[in-house]
Amino acid sequence: MRLLLATCYLFAISSALAQEAPFTTCDNCWNPDTLGNHRAVLRVPTPGKAAHVRIPWRRRDLHPESKNILITDAAGNRVRNVHRIQINREEGELRFEPTLGAGVYYLYYLPQRSKGRSNYPTITYPPFQETAAPAWRNAPADAEAVVESFQSIDSLNSFYPMELIATQAEINSMRSAHNDRRYLVFPEDRLHPVKMPYLPYRWRKGPADSFRGEARRGENFSYQLAVFSPDRPLHNVRVTFSDLTSGRATTPAGSISCLMTDGVAYDGKPLHKVVDVPATTVQSLWCLAGIPATASPGVYEGTATVTADGEPPTTVRIQIAVTGDLVSDGGVSEPWKQTRLTWLNSTLAASDDVIAPYVPLTVTGTAISLLGRKITLQPNGLPRAIDTYFRPEMTAVGATPNPVLAAPAQFVVEDAQGKALVWKEAGLQFTQKDPGKVAWSAKASTSDLTMNVTGQIEFDGYVSYQIQLTAVQDVTLHDVRLDIPFHPAAATYLMGLGRTGGYRPDTLRWKWEVATKNQDGAWIGSVNAGLQFSLRDEHYVRPLNTNFYLQKPLLLPTSWGNEGKGGINLSTQRGQVRLSAYSGGRTMKQGEVLYYNCTLLITPFHTLQTNFQWQSRFYHKYSPIDTVIARGSTVINIHHANAINPYINYPFLSVPALKAYIDEAHEKGLKVKIYNTVRELSNRAWETHPMRSLGTEIYSPGSGGGFSWLQEHLGENYIAAWFVPELKDAAIINSGMSRWHNYYVEGMNWLAKNVGIDGIYLDDVAFDRTTMKRVRRVLASERGPGIIDLHSANQYNKRDGFNNSANLYLEHFPYLNRLWFGEYFDYDKAPDFWLVEVSGIPFGLMGEMLEKGGNKWRGMLYGMTNRMPYDGNDPSHIWKVWDQFGMQDSEMLGYWLPDQPVKTNRSDVLATVYRKQDATLIALASWAPEDVKVQLTIDWKKLGLSPKAQLKIPAVTQFQEAQVATGNIVTVPRGKGLMIIVQ
Repeated sequence: MRLLLATCYLFAISSALAQEAPFTTCDNCWNPDTLGNHRAVLRVPTPGKAAHVRIPWRRRDLHPESKNILITDAAGNRVRNVHRIQINREEGELRFEPTLGAGVYYLYYLPQRSKGRSNYPTITYPPFQETAAPAWRNAPADAEAVVESFQSIDSLNSFYPMELIATQAEINSMRSAHNDRRYLVFPEDRLHPVKMPYLPYRWRKGPADSFRGEARRGENFSYQLAVFSPDRPLHNVRVTFSDLTSGRATTPAGSISCLMTDGVAYDGKPLHKVVDVPATTVQSLWCLAGIPATASPGVYEGTATVTADGEPPTTVRIQIAVTGDLVSDGGVSEPWKQTRLTWLNSTLAASDDVIAPYVPLTVTGTAISLLGRKITLQPNGLPRAIDTYFRPEMTAVGATPNPVLAAPAQFVVEDAQGKALVWKEAGLQFTQKDPGKVAWSAKASTSDLTMNVTGQIEFDGYVSYQIQLTAVQDVTLHDVRLDIPFHPAAATYLMGLGRTGGYRPDTLRWKWEVATKNQDGAWIGSVNAGLQFSLRDEHYVRPLNTNFYLQKPLLLPTSWGNEGKGGINLSTQRGQVRLSAYSGGRTMKQGEVLYYNCTLLITPFHTLQTNFQWQSRFYHKYSPIDTVIARGSTVINIHHANAINPYINYPFLSVPALKAYIDEAHEKGLKVKIYNTVRELSNRAWETHPMRSLGTEIYSPGSGGGFSWLQEHLGENYIAAWFVPELKDAAIINSGMSRWHNYYVEGMNWLAKNVGIDGIYLDDVAFDRTTMKRVRRVLASERGPGIIDLHSANQYNKRDGFNNSANLYLEHFPYLNRLWFGEYFDYDKAPDFWLVEVSGIPFGLMGEMLEKGGNKWRGMLYGMTNRMPYDGNDPSHIWKVWDQFGMQDSEMLGYWLPDQPVKTNRSDVLATVYRKQDATLIALASWAPEDVKVQLTIDWKKLGLSPKAQLKIPAVTQFQEAQVATGNIVTVPRGKGLMIIVQ
């Protein structure tokens, strides 16, 4: 009996001591790649053969019993004799052999294994392995171990305090103490974001009826009201606020909001969300309070009242002690205080103001003119004509129109017998005429249908249509389609609809396959005139891209898709290239509404900025400034995963070092851009958990997995993205369109003003043109308009839904300075692919090459090099030729020009000319299957040079050996080319 009492007493003491064991960190004290990120430090006070221990780990993972446990001695040697008695989320109970006698042992309770690619790892947690010897397993415990502490590998991985669960006993006690409440509200400060859907140990004493915080004048203050319902789900949870008052001073309720329910969408429209909370789930409601800069110091008091449908309200008393300190920036320089959450509701730079180099729109009759282009409307609101005025060289705007359409576009509705309906049109009306946007509407009707057309064009050439078709009575239709007749001269090339960019086929048949194909339109055009179209309905949501399309694909438009009946046909007939987007037969019920929406982009957007191409030589690596200068570069792109920009798409965690680097670069005449895009976001972001509280608004839903931090701290319903092993930087996929874009714009503005960035490097993007315009506006500074270059790995593959990178991102091209296409682009393809998908020239852009260093000879036809630094393919040798020749202010005359002044006698060897007043540089590139001799035909008059001028083929390192041109005949190596100087 005494032995039994003593044993019980020992267990009680052990449990009490373990309960008080602190949660600490031990930075990199062990190898987490195998042992995991967490351990319990056990002390065995006396030697024995079997030590018993209870570990009150309070785990958030749902099934700890399915995971392995490893115990080592202090020297790191594994203890094999381990027996699990019980394992659950609240605690673990086990026996182990203290192999080194009394002393310290370590219990690793989330050991892991990694497989997959290093940048896309899959971490698994192996099941428990029984390694104990049978004879030992049955031996009684003769020692009692104590949990001295719990340790995480670093502070980022720590579960303390908000990820330690409350026990069921604590929850039951809490419920008993508040059995008069149908749900509980827990006020919590901003430094302890809710991180899991379970009640944390921190709240074990129950909810409070009041909250007190401290803020500074002018600060973006925030706090949380966390809602928990033990028995029933809560619907339409919301918060209302009173004024905050201190004496006669007042902070009005209108300056306080709940981030979860109210805000501003990415497009500047008001956002109102319904928050439902499942039973037994914690939902944080972040409350944002803007403290006026003019507020008098004092304690401001008021209330916040939580309500839900059919539930009694819960009122929490709010006290905010406002100090005398004043912050001029809202406190955003201290993001760990969640001062930037207000950025999620920002409207910064959301306007229709015209952005250079574009010019204000002008309306003359039914014609709308913009930079280098004009669209003329019909009475039904659709285009009668679309013209461009860019010259074929793409370096100037001329006076002669280049018609894109051969005839007016038509929206055709056929009755059950296939006869086109005749509409009674009410005429065209302009509803907005501003410099940056012009909008119009048109109405038409038949006895069975009404059609409301609204359209608008913006200064960059983006046109959007909403065609609303309403059934006046039940009606059967044979087809509803949009016919666009292209002028053959503006339909040389095609990109999209399941085809890589290049020459347009004579015919094409395409059907909707949104589950596997990111295709809803195409670009058709020539070098200096073209049109992209995209078919949508009112439910359009931008899909994911760049490896993740299949996890969030396009939604099939109810109108155009028509349950798979719709599609697109392309044909050549009667001097027209006719595109017909049809939807097939259907029956519409009285009152039914269908939206046949579409967007158009008129290309090119502007002329080529050739001088920028020759001057701006990008260096794509973090290196000492003097090293960059020595290599001949003028613009530095700072990627992520380095000392001054360590974490992907969150360039706010090494600001002093980043600013010092940029300041030095500016002093020495260089510009610096940083990697920062929207597609995925580092888990290091201070706002990760508040934004997770928004459900799937900011982060896309998915199957979870990936790196261990994500699994251990997010749990489920996310998509794991890029991972940097050296920094343990684990990114999470952003959802398509969200308030994160508002934050992103504010962040870019802050970086431009406070750090001095000269632009951004976009590595694929998940936002639309609305956000791109805002980014372009905030990058402008006294140092210039800002530089934006876009990199894309070739999206034409299964994972990305077989879309073309240029087609996918064309809406962004009006605001870019350069393209970098990119991994998996095949530079062995024909010139038409280069021109359409790689060069950017038909859209007013120029680019660079990447995959395997590119093909430097073919690149020169388009004014392209690869990017510095690239081992074995150094572009500085070409840059030296540019400088010696004087490329600045030269006129680029591409091989595609019908009156090119230099031509070859072979269709598989092409020539582009860079013409100056007293000299010409000829770039030749070959697609011939072998080395060939090429005869050059030179129009000396067009070059402005004497026929006696010499053709010099100088030796250029890694590019060409010196040659002598005899009789204008040169030898061009297979797959390569030449640079020839004519003076």
